[in-house]
Formats: sequence, C-alpha cells, structure tokens
Amino acid sequence: MLERYHAILEGREKARYLESKENGNFYELIEKAWDLFSRCGLCEHRCNVNRHRQHGICGVKQASIASHFMHYGEESFLIPSYTIFFSGCNFKCVYCQNWDISQGQSGLYIEPERMAKYINEAYQRGAKNINWVGGEPTPNIPYILEILKNSDTNIPQIWNSNMYLSKEAMDLLNGFIDLYLADFKYGNDGCALRLSKVRNYTSIVKRNHKIAYENGMLVIRHLILPSHVECCSKPIIEWIAENVPDAIVNIMDQYYPTYKAYEYDELNRRITVQEYKEVLHYAKELGIHVVE
Repeated sequence: MLERYHAILEGREKARYLESKENGNFYELIEKAWDLFSRCGLCEHRCNVNRHRQHGICGVKQASIASHFMHYGEESFLIPSYTIFFSGCNFKCVYCQNWDISQGQSGLYIEPERMAKYINEAYQRGAKNINWVGGEPTPNIPYILEILKNSDTNIPQIWNSNMYLSKEAMDLLNGFIDLYLADFKYGNDGCALRLSKVRNYTSIVKRNHKIAYENGMLVIRHLILPSHVECCSKPIIEWIAENVPDAIVNIMDQYYPTYKAYEYDELNRRITVQEYKEVLHYAKELGIHVVE
C-alpha cells in the first residue's frame, strides 16, 4: 500500500502536485478550489456562503495556522512529519482533543510564499512528508494549493482529515495528495449527529474512503470510543474488510474525556483494556492490515 510513498521519498517518483504542475492541471485545480470557496461547497455541510466575506459552519474565513512543526507522534512509517495544524473545523465533536484550535480561530495567517519556504526547509531537515491537519484542513484547500504553487520540493503530501469533504473537493485532492490519513469515527449516522453534529455521515465518509483508496494510499484511523464497540467500531471494521481491504488501519486506544465529554455519560471515562482487545481481535479476525 505504501510503495509509491516510499518511491517518492527515494526520488524514484514525483509527488502528485509536481506531476499536476508538469501536465498543466495544477492551475486549473487552484481555479476550481477558489470557485468552491466563493460559494462554499468544500465539505458536505455545503454552506454555500462566499468565504471571502464570511465563514461557514467550520468557522474559517481566512486560513489560520495554529502551529507547524516537525511531528514525531504519528505512525512510525510517517515520522518525522512536518505537520501544519489549521484552526477551525467542520465537526463539533464533543470529545475533541484539539478543541482549543478546532472550535475557534486561534492561529495566524501566513503568506503562502513564506509557508512554501518552511516546507522546503523542513524537507532539508529530514521531513518525510507534509501533513495537512487541524482542526480540519478541508476549509483551507485553496490556500494549501497557493502554498504548493510556490514549492518545488519532491515530498509526499498527506491529507489528515475527518473525510467529510464534498465530491468536488475529493476531485481536487486527487491532483495533489499522495497519502490519505483518514479518520473513520462512527459506524452509524445517529452517533455522528449526536456527538459531532454532522448529518449523513456514513454515506459521505464511506464514499470518500473509497475514492481515496482508488486514487492514492490510504491509512485509516479509528479512535475507539467508550461504549461504542458494537454500534461504531465493529461496523467500521466490517466495512473496511469488505470495501477497502488493503488499507492500513490504526486502531487507536488513546481516547480520554475532555472538552464537553463529561456531559455524556458513556464518554465520561477512558476505554477499557477489554474494549481495545475486542476491537483489535475483531480486526485481525477479518484480515485487516492493522498497525500496532
């Protein structure tokens, strides 16, 4: 699954955004991205507002970077990862561990030319990838493309996202993203609506995981929530086994109650060892490629 990723790192292949520049598609991507921005349809909330003038549900108007640094806490095959955290998010997860940046605009706007220099410097310092995350990177796709317009570094681009993008936005990503580090949070729409305030979650995220699987390299992250093994974890594992069987899956046990989680009885604790082992065993039983 990661062959092309390693080929880019070793200089045997070019990062997708460089390929788009060579074949003449890159500036078309930028034009389409700004068009979506001006009547915002970048995610499936489809606020349809002109984000040059106002923000949507995500709270993002002008791109705001909360932090950017060399990150060593990602999956072992991704580190060191030059990670760019945007503030703002199209989800309202009641247990968000990054709520201080996701639920507001706490960062700074950095000129795309300057960010491109930071990317080039990170590459020189040994970064294995550029990791676009948040909050949520989706509201910032046009800005990200403006940064890459000013870069010529052959380094893989990672999309670290909740995957609630519109189909149009997924088409844009296909022109510049090499690896998808994709959250799969819920196994049903009810939990998604109650805990993250998003509608039609499963159909949208399943569609986008399939698109990512077909067009790039896919690593799925699933954070186990306490008391959500049967309603969420197991249905997700089953769907992965049936639909994206070669995806790499990280089953995450680091949930802890924070932000508004204390207002929800089932979320007001860490997961148990038994819950983690049950999900992990189920994944292995179904032949999932689990990262441990």
